[in-house]
Amino acid sequence: MTPWKGLAAVVLTTVAAMTPVFGVAALATPVEHGLPVSGTVFGLILSGFFAVSAVGAPLARKIAARLSVPAVLVLVNVLAAAGLALAALAPNGLVLGGALVIAGAGSALTQPVAGRFIAGRVPAQRLSLASGLVSAALGVSPLLPGLLAGLVAGPHGWRAALWAALVCPVLGLAVTPLVRAPEPADDAVTARPANKSEAGTGSVPGIRTVLVLWTLAAALATIGSNATASYFIQIGTHSGLSTGLAGIMQSVAGLLAVAVRLVAGVAADRAPRRNPAIVAGMMLAGGLGLLITAAGNPVCFVAGAALTVAGGWGWTGLLFAAVLRVLPGDGARAGGQVQLGLFTGAAIAPFAFGAVTGALGLAPTLLIAALVAGLGALAMTAGTALLRRAEAPRPAPAPEPALVSLGGEMADHG
Repeated sequence: MTPWKGLAAVVLTTVAAMTPVFGVAALATPVEHGLPVSGTVFGLILSGFFAVSAVGAPLARKIAARLSVPAVLVLVNVLAAAGLALAALAPNGLVLGGALVIAGAGSALTQPVAGRFIAGRVPAQRLSLASGLVSAALGVSPLLPGLLAGLVAGPHGWRAALWAALVCPVLGLAVTPLVRAPEPADDAVTARPANKSEAGTGSVPGIRTVLVLWTLAAALATIGSNATASYFIQIGTHSGLSTGLAGIMQSVAGLLAVAVRLVAGVAADRAPRRNPAIVAGMMLAGGLGLLITAAGNPVCFVAGAALTVAGGWGWTGLLFAAVLRVLPGDGARAGGQVQLGLFTGAAIAPFAFGAVTGALGLAPTLLIAALVAGLGALAMTAGTALLRRAEAPRPAPAPEPALVSLGGEMADHG
């Protein structure tokens, strides 16, 4: 049975899981005035969603491994719906924060369950494409909340916009039956490695250090790129664009990120062993984009933001696929490992960027963010180099000298 219908359900559930936080973020101004809460408190509320998703990754990995894939998807959609409903009813910032904590708990399950589904159902030669589709959901997630903020919140208020956003988890629940629980016969095809060297990767000594370095790289690179995503319009207006044009640019950048992830996934499946090196290069490109954006003029903002989004966000699917290949047969662990890095960086970025900007200004903060993204590329490179050394074939031991016979070569020494 083809895995792509089931993967579509996984992708839609991932979009639904992110809708609460992006929905609240898109309604920042009316929410801050309506509850009311300060900008600092609002930033902490948003960071709480990602923090719960990051801290809950180990537990989420165990849950995703024990429950069936359809059951996990139902749980994610229910928690997303509960978070949206509670946020729409929130009388104060504390309840709003609790709503995003609930939604964040559901979001923690998305990457592990996606990893489990991909590892068990998707052919090895399509791992990068499948991972790119899941990561593209992160780029699609802000689009509907943005539309609701403009079309619904204006005439009907921010609470109505959050109620309308319930369409995402409801749709996610509707398509969950597309995911057929793998039958015992399917276990034979779980995470089939593309070649013998990949098959043994999971037992390579030092693999834990490689994963730690890659997780650190994901966290650092996400801090840099998420800063631009969270404060895109603010950076754009500071660079000389109007608010409307900056908003349009944000939508275009989101679509660009989706396109890059899909194209990169298709291309990477042709040479999957190069994925880690490509990830490091894209992280570095994201840092370069931040450097260009720091110049503070419209042309540099457009060029720098495009490079930051395309490079700084385009690597997520490739990293997911690389970890899946390093951990064959353990998709839930692979998804949890990637999620730990991504959501840790996403939790730190909004509050840290706002605090540093208030103290140093926007341009210096962008330079710091570029440095952080560069450190992420360095950590990714170090982990990749360690993996290659560990996978390198060891030289065969030299043969021991043959014993000579007493009646032969010993006579030569007489």
